[in-house]
Amino acid sequence: MTFNDLARLRDVQTWSISPENFDGRKGGGARATEGTGAACAAELGVGWKVSPSVDVGGRETFELAAIDQPATITHIWLTTHRDNWRSLVLRAYWDASDEPAIEVPLGDFFASGWGSFAQVSSSMIAANPNGGFNSYWPMPFTKSGRMTIENLSPDTATVYYQITYETGRDQRDNGYLHAQFHRSNPLPYKETHPIVTDVQGRGHFVGTYLAWGVNSPGWWGEGEIKFYLDGDASEGHPTICGTGTEDYFGGAWNFDVPGSGYTAYTTPYLGMPQVIPPDGLYHSQQRFGMYRWHVPDPIHFAKDLTVDIQALGWRPHHLYRPLTDDIASTAFFYLDRPVTNRPAVPTAEQLEITGEPMEALL
Repeated sequence: MTFNDLARLRDVQTWSISPENFDGRKGGGARATEGTGAACAAELGVGWKVSPSVDVGGRETFELAAIDQPATITHIWLTTHRDNWRSLVLRAYWDASDEPAIEVPLGDFFASGWGSFAQVSSSMIAANPNGGFNSYWPMPFTKSGRMTIENLSPDTATVYYQITYETGRDQRDNGYLHAQFHRSNPLPYKETHPIVTDVQGRGHFVGTYLAWGVNSPGWWGEGEIKFYLDGDASEGHPTICGTGTEDYFGGAWNFDVPGSGYTAYTTPYLGMPQVIPPDGLYHSQQRFGMYRWHVPDPIHFAKDLTVDIQALGWRPHHLYRPLTDDIASTAFFYLDRPVTNRPAVPTAEQLEITGEPMEALL
């Protein structure tokens, strides 16, 4: 729906799934007699915030939502402690598929990959104080949709969530939302970081989030992003080639405002909301979070898509220097099928964020 359509009456119905109404059924909310808030509501009874959240046990998977009819998920709100942002994996399965279309660490899906809060004020993702995660990516499906969250940690994670969806929409011509995660830690020397690899089908690419950890002194963002469309990958040359990392995310000249240095920004479609400087003790590297939503300008492909990005800095004498940085990417795209090639999900050890203060580890 656009602003122009907001006043138009439509024959659809709105539903919502949360710990207060696990299946979203009509009149099914606020009926819980037990839950994480039961003790707090002991003097108030049913209807008074008895089940506001769920506890996901260590090494367990919890089903957030199961919708057994054509629908479109229109909004997700979710929050959990920041320690869980990289150890919880969000998955979505469309039309009874056994393999997920979305498989991304929770924080990275919500443009918050470093386990540390930064305000994100964009059209598709909002991260609000202090870890209120919101997604406005439309997620349509023609038969059924299922969303789960896996806890890779041995410790229990408490999760609050609400998933809103509509039924009655015309689903013809809609693609399925996919989200894929890659991490290169470190990126091998003179290799590019994969964002998506050999996605098969017809669709359009709509977004990139990068959590970039710099392992070397100096500027790190000279690398180009490249989109290989419809057979380009086999020829070795992309159709769309960027001019630099900060350029792709809508910035310029190293994100460096004279007198201020790296300057965070968040806009509807692109931004660098997070700049984490080294502290001289435990946090030894600079870390950045950047997003680029191709909502007004999706990148269309008819048969296949591969996307990668270079990591380049500078050597003396104005020569490029290939870097071996820690790069984690989340790619968003719509596709004409619910399953495609996807990377293997990393292990808990491969996802962990190192460099936490020692007292946080005790």
